[in-house]
Amino acid sequence: MTVLRIPLCRMAQALLFVFMLTCVSSSALGGEPTEHTLIYKTVMVDGKEKELKIDWTRPADWKASDSRPAVVFFHGGGWTGGAPGQFAQHSVELAQRGIVCFRGQYRLLDKKSKDAPDICVADASDAFRYVRGRASEFGIDPDRMAAGGGSAGGHLAATLGMMDDEKSDVSRKPAALLLFNPVYDNGPGGWGTARVGDAYLKYSPAHNITADDPPSIVFLGTNDALIPVATAKKFQANCQAVGVANDLQLYEGQGHGFFNAKKGGSAEYYRDTMDKSIGFLAGLGWIEK
Repeated sequence: MTVLRIPLCRMAQALLFVFMLTCVSSSALGGEPTEHTLIYKTVMVDGKEKELKIDWTRPADWKASDSRPAVVFFHGGGWTGGAPGQFAQHSVELAQRGIVCFRGQYRLLDKKSKDAPDICVADASDAFRYVRGRASEFGIDPDRMAAGGGSAGGHLAATLGMMDDEKSDVSRKPAALLLFNPVYDNGPGGWGTARVGDAYLKYSPAHNITADDPPSIVFLGTNDALIPVATAKKFQANCQAVGVANDLQLYEGQGHGFFNAKKGGSAEYYRDTMDKSIGFLAGLGWIEK
């Protein structure tokens, strides 16, 4: 996989994208999506510089002059683990449908600490803005960008969608959400309260639903030990109460991570959630079903 170190100066960055556009990989010639890795941000971790990456999956017939829909995914892992590769296969399938996909790396919390997920939210916000701010270079439509994620990554995606946008020239608010067993209720009795405590209103998407939030689809197993079905139904009801569409898909008897076939989940449920994700995006008019 090619690693591209971005940001660069504007001229070098432009030359880099021209090079990527003209040097078509052998996989692209075969009709398969093309993969690259970008550096979107450099942060200090334990006194050392750390580069944070975005994996970029683009359709085989991609052109920089395109204006395609896009999805930015964030992995799960309780804010303390996991890696962007969780949604690699999702990205490939969506790219085959013409969608440009990204998987954002973010800093992880120390499992022994009680820190709130501020750095995770900050990195997810910056990753999303990084992509949207360069929409013309990525061949995407900045108004047709979704955020997606599983578990804690679903929390981050929902945070971008439900929380008030921070002051910035580039909005972090997605136009749609793909949420796989998201831990989006961090209020009393919800998930993550040991870290957010009484400040849950700052972190909990479920407590910040407003009429300007994007439509969403949620996938949840009825035996999920982290997210009760009642939580998802309340989230759906609160969305609908303000006119925001929320499609809740429940999977009888399934637990947390049931959709992830490579992590002990079922290939059957991966297929079903993938097909329903495609149907959701088709319903928005972004792709053909």
